[in-house]
Amino acid sequence: MSQEMPEKKKDVLQQVDGEARRLAKGLVRSARFAALATLDPFDGSPSVSRVSLATTMAGAPGFLISGLSGHFANLSADPRCSLLVGEPGKGDPLAHPRMTLIGRAERLPHGAMRDHLKARYLMRHPKAALYADFPDFAFWHFTTTRASLNGGFGKAYALAPSDLATDLTGLDELLAAEPGAVAHMNADHADAVNRYADKAGGEKDGWRLACLDPEGLDLTRGDSIARLWFDKPLASAAELRPTLVALARA
Repeated sequence: MSQEMPEKKKDVLQQVDGEARRLAKGLVRSARFAALATLDPFDGSPSVSRVSLATTMAGAPGFLISGLSGHFANLSADPRCSLLVGEPGKGDPLAHPRMTLIGRAERLPHGAMRDHLKARYLMRHPKAALYADFPDFAFWHFTTTRASLNGGFGKAYALAPSDLATDLTGLDELLAAEPGAVAHMNADHADAVNRYADKAGGEKDGWRLACLDPEGLDLTRGDSIARLWFDKPLASAAELRPTLVALARA
């Protein structure tokens, strides 16, 4: 008696390309907050909360949480966690892009990495300056091990950490120059910053430059965030100024 072979399950995943990578990076870079899923050490049950986000220049998410929160205790016991980014808009919320990042969170001790994340975080969330250095608060750095991107119906991708990371090789000077460049642009070139936001789809004026990286700029206006991508990534810190000038004049 012949036996029918089981039908092969259709692979719904699309091939990861440059467009998917940019969408994924943009979702993380432009996220004001994320749903954070942790594991309850009592019985291993999943627990979900909300955290405000920022990213390092390399594109890794980071967040600031209180030691009094449940997710702080959960992460202290088990660093495995996931983040969901991507905000729904009008209409069907499932038609809008979103991404789940799966990985581990590490509490940052005082030092260069904490200072770097703190500076970028406070540019996104300035009111957090009131409590960021309280002894019961800590900054956490998230390391992605894999990611699931849903760009809308029929647009599913499985991403590797390298798909989300921004290469900073040879760009130590850009890391050092970022705080001063951001402060200078906001203090002396507000018109240029507003033009950047306009190019990124931001409405009205009153925008501020929050942070920059080799691939683009993040701009804020109240609760709004806009991401402007460079035509090509910066290869050195020396390329930053001419790139900003060209964008303002275009």
